[in-house]
Amino acid sequence: MSEPGRELTDLYRQIVLDHSRHPRHQGRPEHYNREAEGHNPLCGDKVRIYLQLQDDLLQEVAFEASGCAICRASASLMTETVRRRALLEARAAVDEFDRALSTGAGATLTGDLAALGGVSQYPSRIRCATLPWKTLLAAMDATAATVTTEQESIQR
Repeated sequence: MSEPGRELTDLYRQIVLDHSRHPRHQGRPEHYNREAEGHNPLCGDKVRIYLQLQDDLLQEVAFEASGCAICRASASLMTETVRRRALLEARAAVDEFDRALSTGAGATLTGDLAALGGVSQYPSRIRCATLPWKTLLAAMDATAATVTTEQESIQR
């Protein structure tokens, strides 16, 4: 691998580790009006997403998660991505993330989300990365059933 390529890989690894070790918006917020739970039986990841939805705007997005570093980092990066965005924008971000990972086009992700782009090369890890995003959709839709990664792609 060329030196610039190695530096970029190292940067992405650092971003994932930072978000895993020091997650943003982790914990149950004081005020929320939607929540959903997700589970990845293959890896053991569990995530709960909390939303404060007001006037079609995600005022607050927070999570509790246990499991692998990829799942925790993805949940943290997701909250940073969709927080204070309109529902339609948040849905578009979920679709873009899912499409990038499920089609092997992880390199199309931008900003800090690009750090998770390499996950698209590891099918079992795609489930770890997309679980928080699928659970976010369930919370936005007020779905009571637990989200599972046994589903092939994000369902509407």
